[in-house]
Amino acid sequence: MLRRSVAAQTTALVVALVATVVLAGLAAAYAQARRAVTQQATTQVLAVAQSVAAEPEVVDGVRGRNTTGSLQTLAEGVRLRTGTDFVVIMSPQGVRYSHPDPAQIGKTFLGHTEAALAGGTVLEDYVGTLGPSRRAVVPVLHGPEVVGLVAVGVSKGDVDELMTAELVPLAVAGLVAGVLGGIGAALIARRVRRQTRGLSAGELQDMHDYHEAVLRSVTEGLVLVDTEGRVRLANDEARRLLGLEDDPSGALVADLGLAAPLVRAITDADAREDDLHVTDERVLVLNKSRAQRDGADLGSVVTIRDRTDLEELTGELGRARGLTEALRSQAHESGNRLHTMVSLIELGHPQRAVAFATEELERAQHLTDRVVDGVEDPTLSALLLGKAAEAHERGVDLVIDPDLAWPTGTASPHDVVTVVGNLVDNALDAVTGTPGERRVELTARTVGDRVELVVSDTGPGIPDEMRERVLERGFSTKPSDGVGGRGLGLALVRHTVTRLGGTLEVGPPPGGRVTVTLPLVSA
Repeated sequence: MLRRSVAAQTTALVVALVATVVLAGLAAAYAQARRAVTQQATTQVLAVAQSVAAEPEVVDGVRGRNTTGSLQTLAEGVRLRTGTDFVVIMSPQGVRYSHPDPAQIGKTFLGHTEAALAGGTVLEDYVGTLGPSRRAVVPVLHGPEVVGLVAVGVSKGDVDELMTAELVPLAVAGLVAGVLGGIGAALIARRVRRQTRGLSAGELQDMHDYHEAVLRSVTEGLVLVDTEGRVRLANDEARRLLGLEDDPSGALVADLGLAAPLVRAITDADAREDDLHVTDERVLVLNKSRAQRDGADLGSVVTIRDRTDLEELTGELGRARGLTEALRSQAHESGNRLHTMVSLIELGHPQRAVAFATEELERAQHLTDRVVDGVEDPTLSALLLGKAAEAHERGVDLVIDPDLAWPTGTASPHDVVTVVGNLVDNALDAVTGTPGERRVELTARTVGDRVELVVSDTGPGIPDEMRERVLERGFSTKPSDGVGGRGLGLALVRHTVTRLGGTLEVGPPPGGRVTVTLPLVSA
């Protein structure tokens, strides 16, 4: 089945509309012109008839009945001067005293005279001896008495000739209107064809339906941005990931309340691939490419994926690997201690071997007891013991506040590992390899209805100009380790803390200091 394009259908509709309007206008103009010509003929014959009936010579003639020749001469003179087709003077009984055809004189007038005999006027179209005509019949009065009648008429052929003369400008006007309408239809069709790409209405409907279906079904966020930085389209997933409640179509990206780095990534001219961005609630992966058609730059196509869960899982994998390394370090250190004790026994110093073993056990048990006794949350206890072993292996002094207070239920085990693990890892990385004292301190206490966690270190700290940047996107000068990359630690911590209703503050140098405040969870 042939499917006509929207442009062709529009052209057909416009042409049909223009033709209808022109024809209707011509019909109305024709009817009006016919009425005008008929009215003109009526006015003419009525005026001539009334003028002739008022002539004293006519009044005297119809009363004396001996002046037939003079009435004929008078009537023909009037007919020739006024351009009418007949001027008939007759008796009240309709007997003609004058007629363009002398043979008709003395015969009875053909037509209606009743109204004229009653003193009125007759206006009618009638077929008489000269054919169809527009005529007027008026009485000839002598006082109140009707003493005769005068009929004046114009042939319908003459009326039609006048009508034909009127039709010429009407036809020209209709032709001009038709030409202008055709030109307008062509211009409209050209514009519609350009805007609809020559597609039919069904194809446009299918395109719209599939377009809507794709936008609703894709699992990635999709944003189309024009060259001016305005959103042209954003699907439901993009609005969810970006935290937009209303449809942003037509709004500037800069006015949507997004973080500055995210706005810059969406609106600049650079192509982006797997660009990570951390918002208050999510870790997003952004890809962007330029959109072009026929060499014209239309803007950018931006896709957004939610990597929050994956990033947290990779973070947990990295922390699990760190715990594995800590266990390996402990195993290695335990092996060294065991070899030392065996060697002391073999050298004949069993007492010194026992003292060495006892001292090591007491030190390890002291750390364990202090952590377990001070921390109610078993997840945090296990995490801190592992970090203590890792710190010892790396030559860092991890100082845990003996009065550390972390009530059970302050955060889920997953969130505890994310917040405390990342902060301690960042602190250990900051002091590892630095000259001088290498110490990391961790304290936690309850302040009113909140828990305050502070992780500080003797590293170089974070300069003031980088503190906001660290919180917005994550920041690291260390190379990627292949497990989730670098630079998202503090960003993930901020994301978790914000979700839990807390706050995060990065202190100024010297040294590094991060303070996290979380609300206490009611039992």
